[in-house]
Amino acid sequence: MAPQDRLIPDALGFFDALAAHNSRDWFAAHKDEYEAAVKRPADALLRETGDWLAAETGVAQAAKLYRIHRDLRFSKDKTPYNTHLHLQWSDPARGICHLFGVSRDYVCAGVGAMAFSAPALERWRGAVGADGAEIAAEIAAMTGTGHRLDPPALKRVPAPYPQDHAQGALLRHKGIVLWHDFTDAERNDPAAALRAAFTRLAPFRKALATVLG
Repeated sequence: MAPQDRLIPDALGFFDALAAHNSRDWFAAHKDEYEAAVKRPADALLRETGDWLAAETGVAQAAKLYRIHRDLRFSKDKTPYNTHLHLQWSDPARGICHLFGVSRDYVCAGVGAMAFSAPALERWRGAVGADGAEIAAEIAAMTGTGHRLDPPALKRVPAPYPQDHAQGALLRHKGIVLWHDFTDAERNDPAAALRAAFTRLAPFRKALATVLG
């Protein structure tokens, strides 16, 4: 069994315990459990999936394991640790990411851009505003097969586009990600499930890369 095969159930078990005792003292006493249950298998999954994505896309991926420490600077909730696992593989040139998230509320894979940079947002709006039919059709095909799309960030279509623009819903996005929610069976082999999900989402990734130039 690969070290990451137990990642999802072991991580969820650790996060359940952390949620009940979310303090620095408790985490310090259980840091070895975090390393064994979450960090080391997550690092193994990062390496394996990153190598596979580089071969599939022809682009070396910048891999990231998000920190378990929460940013408390602007939060009323002062619990110090996140109770979820987030991994990311990104194409720095295009800003397109492959994503993996594990929590009690979701276990999912995603492809897209969580938040467009200012230049990417300009290119997105320019391309979709001029002729977004192709990527709209690709997104519709993906959502029609069970993938989900985050709701738009904006309530109104941004200027200078009319409110009744044919691609108004897409113009209201400030980032765009399509998600695949893992089945129970997929949770037993996250590496294989990620490869399958990212393969299914490859047409959307290519369409988005074309839009973003």
